[in-house]
Amino acid sequence: MPTLPTPKTILEQSFELFVGAIHKPKEWGIKVVDVGEAKVLDFAIGREGTTEAGILLSQICLGGLGKVTIEESEADLGLKNLKVQIARPLLPCMGSQYAGWPISHGHFFAMGSGPMRMLRGKEKVLSEYGLSGNDDHAVGILESNELPTEEAIALVAEECGVKPRDVCLCVARTASYPGSIQVVARSVETALHKLHELDFDLKTIIDSTGTAPIPPIANDDMTALGWTNDSMLYGAKVELTVDTTDHAIETIADEIPSCSSSEFGTPFLEIFNKYDKDFYKIDKMLFSPAEVIITNSATGRVFHLGKVRNDILKESFGI
Repeated sequence: MPTLPTPKTILEQSFELFVGAIHKPKEWGIKVVDVGEAKVLDFAIGREGTTEAGILLSQICLGGLGKVTIEESEADLGLKNLKVQIARPLLPCMGSQYAGWPISHGHFFAMGSGPMRMLRGKEKVLSEYGLSGNDDHAVGILESNELPTEEAIALVAEECGVKPRDVCLCVARTASYPGSIQVVARSVETALHKLHELDFDLKTIIDSTGTAPIPPIANDDMTALGWTNDSMLYGAKVELTVDTTDHAIETIADEIPSCSSSEFGTPFLEIFNKYDKDFYKIDKMLFSPAEVIITNSATGRVFHLGKVRNDILKESFGI
């Protein structure tokens, strides 16, 4: 049996990817910026960026443990799909990719994801599954249209137990190829987050594949926020292989897909505005893929839940 990756593995691999990008910024269409003593990779601030940079950013976010590819779609949306394949997704998705750290200092704010979260180790899901580690570098991803301040970097360094010069941040605005792609690459992570909310044992998930449409590049970050969320809620299809009892799945099956929420059916931006742009006021049951297929390797039983709704995506994207 192959050795399972550890937090140390993902911390080291993400740093290798980060350093590799520093050496070949033109190849990815990114910029290397010094903010104080720290190196920051500007993937797409104030510009569209490149799809190649989006793939790289998604891989850094997963600590190199996932395969991310762009493929043709069978849907009549005129858009390509982003496919993510991850074995044993608990560590890369919940330990790294999940945007669980709101970073705020002065006027600067961004949701933080990436393996730096495991260095900080303050989120419930991290302590619950023992997803913490120590390393000399803190690699993270910020969804923002501005560079972090030196004060924000000092905050990250303090929380992660490293020096400011060892903070390694990647930044991309949502309304860009890198920003949109790294969000759409979260189809599997979104499924795991929902399952965690439903008290399902994430350690029993042994394999995963997710696909979701890459939305058009919006003119502003707020529209892009709506479109990327709609790609998950109405366009994402996730297939999981688990090793558990059928009962463990049956008790929560109807609540897994996004259609379990009373808010389902409306483009996300309309929902977001209805709740005064406050994520925490929105029904948590909404945040999950449109379609989920779970195969229980222990029994051979297959659970098919929800379905993709291209009609809602067309309404949202204006196609």
